[in-house]
Amino acid sequence: MLLNCFQEELIEAGCDEAGRGCLAGPVFAAAVILPKKFSSSELTDSKKLTHKQRVGLRAVIEEEAICWAVGVVDNLEIDQINILNASFLAMHRAIDQLQVIPQYLVIDGNRFKAYADVPHSCIIKGDGKYLNIAAASILAKTHRDAYMEQIGLEYPQYEWHQNKGYPTISHRTTSLELGLTPYHRKTFAITHPQASLFENFEL
Repeated sequence: MLLNCFQEELIEAGCDEAGRGCLAGPVFAAAVILPKKFSSSELTDSKKLTHKQRVGLRAVIEEEAICWAVGVVDNLEIDQINILNASFLAMHRAIDQLQVIPQYLVIDGNRFKAYADVPHSCIIKGDGKYLNIAAASILAKTHRDAYMEQIGLEYPQYEWHQNKGYPTISHRTTSLELGLTPYHRKTFAITHPQASLFENFEL
């Protein structure tokens, strides 16, 4: 079972992103402040859960969190500032919207651009260690998936309802055959499916 938070003294927000490795669509990030007594035996890293489980937990998180918010950086901005900076910016935009100002931030991963003067810790695989980061990972993932399904209606050939913009074989093949849409990240190279096989993506 995951720990509630990284430290107990300060108001802490967990942060995570979704969509860094995609060929199309925005990168989403979420920031979540959970009650100190919040617990869940089901909440964990979103990649270890089914779509149905993530959707169910999203409802619980959004209902029981002290506050939560989602930040978005679209593909045009990603092309301008690169995906790493876009991921940081998405997290900052999520934190900006929190109705309670956090006193401490815990970030999934090993890098982060400091937010104002709020202290932070980067935690590798933090979404499998702390509930607030796991909650952020689920919100970022489910909100992004819903967005990709929505824009997928405009371009059904790319199967975004299924691959969510990740570089699956079928997505790369379609992109090479039909060209890029306005939602594609132009700075991301699309390799031919036979050049290398990427089949294990977070879908």
